[in-house]
Amino acid sequence: MQSNIFHLAINVTDLNQARAFYGELLGSEEGRSTETWVDFNFFGHQLSLHLGEPLHTKNTGKVDNIAVPMPHFGLVLPLALWRTLADRLTAAKIDFVLPPTHRFEGQPGEQFTFFFFDPFGNPIEFKSFADMKEVFNA
Repeated sequence: MQSNIFHLAINVTDLNQARAFYGELLGSEEGRSTETWVDFNFFGHQLSLHLGEPLHTKNTGKVDNIAVPMPHFGLVLPLALWRTLADRLTAAKIDFVLPPTHRFEGQPGEQFTFFFFDPFGNPIEFKSFADMKEVFNA
């Protein structure tokens, strides 16, 4: 089976700060770079961070009656990895938009989620599902 890799390019204002956040804190391996951009292996996907003005967002998304930033990006991770990352970010005192939360317990689509911003204001969500087969189920 072919594995498809998602590519996302977003703007940041400081590549060294991006390296510290995405590389050191989130654990992404750095790839190619120039003086104006850096690539990361972001949990198996290509994240390209370019110098420029970050995303403009508004809290127009609704997650359990909490307004979350739109647009945002993120990943669906296996639960053990999601928990490890949630613990790491909690220990780092990340200011969560939505702290690590268990939603829809015992229901179809039972999931775990948290939202936060990178140092440049780019919103990120990490999710996991109690049953990964539920990711695309209605």
